[in-house]
Amino acid sequence: MPKVRIKDKEIVGKIVFYGPGLGGKTTNMQFIHKKAHPQYRGDLVSLATETDRTLFFDFLPMAMKQVGGFDLRFHMFTVPGQVFYEESRKIILKGADGVVFVADSHPARRMANEESFDDLKRNLQVYGLEVRQIPMVIQYNKRDLPNAMDLAEMRIDLNYLRFPDFEAVAVDGKGVIETFQAITRMVLAKVQDDLGLK
Repeated sequence: MPKVRIKDKEIVGKIVFYGPGLGGKTTNMQFIHKKAHPQYRGDLVSLATETDRTLFFDFLPMAMKQVGGFDLRFHMFTVPGQVFYEESRKIILKGADGVVFVADSHPARRMANEESFDDLKRNLQVYGLEVRQIPMVIQYNKRDLPNAMDLAEMRIDLNYLRFPDFEAVAVDGKGVIETFQAITRMVLAKVQDDLGLK
């Protein structure tokens, strides 16, 4: 449920980019930040290790349009993908209004994709949610790889619930804005529905 700040006339939604380590979550966030008009974006804060992996989170507040007289703002986070940061992922996922699952198209990452998706489902259950109860978009990143996994197989592995999904090459920005627009539309629709603002 998004936070409603009556005094500030503001609704704040939270979007979390989830997926295996080095799958492209941070690259998505960096591209969105670069393309957003400076008036509508906050600072992109990254906490990374010396190997440039996200350690805790990226945070990108984005101002959007008004809903029922309230300004709509999205706080966007990525989770650390490495297996040993499970507790951090759980904490960052708390209160999420929407999730983008970024899958890695490299064949060697097939199991990592599945394990990360299972991790997402487990962590949502901690907060009393099933994966189908939250707005979600799946992105198949690194589609430019010459040996990229077959898209139909990736959909069988990860998208058996038929979420909106997109192919992407995040380093070039391909598919990134489409993914972002899809999740923000879904979260906006849920916010309007939850708050009776339709």
